[in-house]
Amino acid sequence: MAAGADVDVRLKWFGTASAFPAHDLQRELDTTPAYDHNADLRLMWEGRRDGLSLEVHHAITYVSGDSFAFASAPGIALEQSPGDDARRVMDLSWNVASGKSRRLFQRFDRLALKYRTGNWGFTLGRQAVSWGSGLVFQPMDLFNPFAPTTVDRDYKAGDDLLLIERLFGNGSDLQLLAVGRRDEQGDFSGSASSIAAKWHGFLADGEIELLAARHANDQVYGFTLRWPLGGALARSDLVVTRLNGGNWELSAVANIDYSLQIAGHTSYVYAEYFHSDFGVDKLPDTPAMLPASLTARVERGELFNLMRDYLALGGSIEWHPLWNQSLTVIANLGDGSTLVQSQMTFEPGDHQRLQFGVVVPVGSAGEEFGGVPVLPTTNGPLTSGGGLRGYLRWVYYL
Repeated sequence: MAAGADVDVRLKWFGTASAFPAHDLQRELDTTPAYDHNADLRLMWEGRRDGLSLEVHHAITYVSGDSFAFASAPGIALEQSPGDDARRVMDLSWNVASGKSRRLFQRFDRLALKYRTGNWGFTLGRQAVSWGSGLVFQPMDLFNPFAPTTVDRDYKAGDDLLLIERLFGNGSDLQLLAVGRRDEQGDFSGSASSIAAKWHGFLADGEIELLAARHANDQVYGFTLRWPLGGALARSDLVVTRLNGGNWELSAVANIDYSLQIAGHTSYVYAEYFHSDFGVDKLPDTPAMLPASLTARVERGELFNLMRDYLALGGSIEWHPLWNQSLTVIANLGDGSTLVQSQMTFEPGDHQRLQFGVVVPVGSAGEEFGGVPVLPTTNGPLTSGGGLRGYLRWVYYL
């Protein structure tokens, strides 16, 4: 009888410095620059016996800083590790200590029992699921996708779920998924939960996926196509949502990426277009005036940008086997504002990584990347999310 266990440990520290513009609400109420810190110790254990396995990830996290009491624009999040389980079925978070500008807490981010036999797989408990083909934007990923600017992507946040997987002889596969959630009152609710089915198959040289779901009381249908174009790979996700009120909304992403050599350096480039019917044509004076269908998705953490059309261009270059630089430019095609993120990554070995970067918004007050309006005044809107930010992230695996 085959049995075994793996134990891993991750240490992480993440710090940011933010210089806010004159029209920023946090600068008006507090100060600039603002300094924030996030550190965690993540303990990971997986035990196996025959086809059965148990995965457990426990993290103890310390967050502190000048921005602790302020909410920021969702589309520019650098760190989005969950801090509680208010909407999940199992409450596996505990406060250890807290204060005006700091918090120490524990949380289980993985607690899942898995069983594999032949072409079948079953997962029950807290685990992460990622769907869709987006590189920057993720319209088909309904469950805790990363924000476009998020730096820490080592572990996607887990949900409390039941996942059934079936692999067929031709290489296609079917996934059946149920994700439980609680409503705003804290009660387990079918209208806050999701059930979904996704089939993945092949079409000539390409791949296709079909999705059908009942997600938070809405009907969701998706189609994915991935197709090679020479040495490049093109992808597209089309997602239509029928709201509980009967309206149909379209979300779509199309991208292409390519790997190449530039002056002997391994490089990678991509372009991506994103459209969301949930977005607005013009930002209102306050977030309270945004459509309910948009704010619901922002609050659930499945949508981060507030307007309708975006273009992302980016890539990376390996200057040295230990040094890699990436660049991402995100343009809001509605208001003309732009976000530029550049990052250097240094990996001296398999156990350690150092990342440092800068995020530069280009836009005026009232534009999404120049500063989302949060409070109108006689001198113009007070905003959130604008300003220059720098960050440093260190990770070590034991």
